Amino acid sequence: MRLMLVALLLAAAPAAAADVNDYPTSARADYVFGCMKANGDTRLSLEQCSCSVDVIASILPYESYVSAETVASLNQQAGQVGSLMRNTGAARDMLETLRRAQAEAQVRCF
Repeated sequence: MRLMLVALLLAAAPAAAADVNDYPTSARADYVFGCMKANGDTRLSLEQCSCSVDVIASILPYESYVSAETVASLNQQAGQVGSLMRNTGAARDMLETLRRAQAEAQVRCF
């Protein structure tokens, strides 16, 4: 009976981990590399930046993260494209959600 329970728990664990960890490794690595460049390229910054992306991933689903990062990038553009991003409520909401996740990561990790 115990063996069957353990087998069931082990079989369920990968599915649960996959649900929580929906960010591709390349996206996490890209975030960590950029974060480390901004924070000194040290072992400490590696740990802090790895923590940071984990916190963000725990708050935002990957699709929301990609959308918000796209808005953030387009928001910096001059002209009509940038204006559209700055003046659209949905875009502002996505960006605000990303900024809140980043602030939480800053508090927890740095």
